[in-house]
Amino acid sequence: MTDDDIICEVYRCSKRQEMYLYVDKAQGVGVLPQELLDGVGKLHAVMVLRLNKNRHLARADVRRVMDALRQHGFYLQMPPAEWPDATNA
Repeated sequence: MTDDDIICEVYRCSKRQEMYLYVDKAQGVGVLPQELLDGVGKLHAVMVLRLNKNRHLARADVRRVMDALRQHGFYLQMPPAEWPDATNA
């Protein structure tokens, strides 16, 4: 592990399907703003990850996630955009 690595914990949020909250594991969720916690609903721990600039994440840019964790203590991954069905247009 290098000094640039971040250990984060990922939580599934109950308010919206496919919304995930990444937090710095060393800080936990106790330091997060109450408005954020109210907006995401109940949190369900999903996994712990070691992030570094070479890590690939499926739906987020790892550098953006790491920057957000360093600056704000969290990164909120929103659900993928829903495209309207062309047959209903």
